[in-house]
Amino acid sequence: MRDTQNMSLTSTKSLADSEETTWSLQGAVVGFIAWLLALGIPFLIYGSNTLFFLLYTWPFFLALLPVAVLIGVALHSLLDSKLLYSLPVTVLTVMALFGLLFLWLMG
Repeated sequence: MRDTQNMSLTSTKSLADSEETTWSLQGAVVGFIAWLLALGIPFLIYGSNTLFFLLYTWPFFLALLPVAVLIGVALHSLLDSKLLYSLPVTVLTVMALFGLLFLWLMG
């Protein structure tokens, strides 16, 4: 027989004591709101002519929706679930992404 020690795999914590993180839902909502705000900015700048531009480029802007939600979740978790800090940072980040995409598509 080998000279080993028995290891027990039981934990001292019960399953009810485990902590659940709630930042993912709040961060996702922040990311979605930031995406909606960023989608509205071209309408404020260019008016109703933006609809003609979005008619052919909507898949690019729709592809930024899950990216914005993930950015919201990541920044909300990195900023210790502080909504007042994560909201403006997420909005500015998503607006920068929309601006870069808009400028890239405009040529």
